[in-house]
Amino acid sequence: MKLPLFARTGLTLATVLLLAGCASIAPDGMRGQVQTYAARHLPEDAQLPGRDPEAQHQARERIAQWLTRPLDADQAVRIALLNNPGLQSSLARLGVQDAQRVQSLTLPNPTLTLGRFVNGHEREVERELGFGLIHLITLPWRARWQGLQIEQASLDTAQEVLRLAADTRRAWLRAVAAGQQLQARQTMFEAAQAGAELAARMTRTGNFSRLQQAREMGLEQEASAQLARARLAAALERDQLARLMGLWGAQLDFQLPAQLPAIPKNAAELQAGDDAEATALRQRLDLRALRHDLDQRAQRQGWAAAGQLFGDIGLAYSRNTATEKASGHDEATRGWEIGLPLPLLDWGGAARGRARAEVEHSAARLREAALTARSEARNTWLRYRTAWDLAHQQQAEVLPLRRFMQEEAVLRYNGMFISTWELLAEARASTQAVATATEAQRDFWLADTDLRLALAARSPAAPTPPVLSEATSTITATSH
Repeated sequence: MKLPLFARTGLTLATVLLLAGCASIAPDGMRGQVQTYAARHLPEDAQLPGRDPEAQHQARERIAQWLTRPLDADQAVRIALLNNPGLQSSLARLGVQDAQRVQSLTLPNPTLTLGRFVNGHEREVERELGFGLIHLITLPWRARWQGLQIEQASLDTAQEVLRLAADTRRAWLRAVAAGQQLQARQTMFEAAQAGAELAARMTRTGNFSRLQQAREMGLEQEASAQLARARLAAALERDQLARLMGLWGAQLDFQLPAQLPAIPKNAAELQAGDDAEATALRQRLDLRALRHDLDQRAQRQGWAAAGQLFGDIGLAYSRNTATEKASGHDEATRGWEIGLPLPLLDWGGAARGRARAEVEHSAARLREAALTARSEARNTWLRYRTAWDLAHQQQAEVLPLRRFMQEEAVLRYNGMFISTWELLAEARASTQAVATATEAQRDFWLADTDLRLALAARSPAAPTPPVLSEATSTITATSH
């Protein structure tokens, strides 16, 4: 059954007013949406910081409890997500964007105009109540556009969450590896120190030349310098990890494990790399955000010319009263006014051209980002696979060989077939092999972190496609 015209008009007005009334700021500042986007790529039970004081107090208590035990990589990521000030700033900025969305969907206040005019015969009082009609008419479409914009902003913030998690994991890996390297350099220094002390004793007894002693002293000095550099590197890596986790003061005394996690034992446990590109195209948050941007601009394209032509439509109700001075007789006039721009000079051609160019620009950005995602997936997979091969070679071949050589050297030393200097040289070589294997193990886990990020979000090192200004719609600009 077809509704009468007044019924259809009333229904449309009621729908518009309902949309305006339903627009409200998200209580959590859109953090729940960000959590949903990023959750599958984060450690289990990882949470974003809450806004209310009670949630912040609980987060501080959890962090204090976690810091009483050695931190693994997942725990470090959980602390960073709850405590990193940079992430909190990004989440607050998302809350600002959500408030701007609600503000743009809120109907503007009507305008009340009052006037009083006097001439020789009468006194006239004018009253006019007006509001912008185009803002009311376009509200349903703008609600959809603003929804796409805030979803795009949520996806961008979720990428920042994932990048912070990846940066924290890398910092944890480097800090633990630096601690292992420090222990290896300490062992090498002690061996060189023992050799230099023995050389000094043998020189005093006449069994060693001063040239041979100088060589051992040189080894000790080099080992001392390497130990100093390793101690500095360990301190800097710990400080970098602490900064990402938002720790300071007494919290800087957190504990780390003594060793890195073991690498997968065989290739069967590794993630297949054949579908790395497809996985990136399916999961990358930056591609989803660019798709939303393209959808938004494509939908707004049809309104570009209309907004340019009719963006200043206004509706007003007037009630004027004229009073004759001589008789005191009042005469009131009432009526409606509508203001329409005349398309005499601007027919919206430039607005249509701009909207079409913006759609082309957004589509090109999406294609460029897709190519970048494919390239990052391929490259990170190759680095990941190569890093595993190198680390596996160190663990399965090099270290066992060095252990065998050291055991043989000890046996030959006990049998007096080799000298003390040869035994010390073998000990230094074995310790160096352990340090090299630690570096390969660290590089594998760093490559694993890079691969996981490349399959979920844009890498910080990747070039960012240029973004047009958000003031791209005449309708939106007028409604604001």
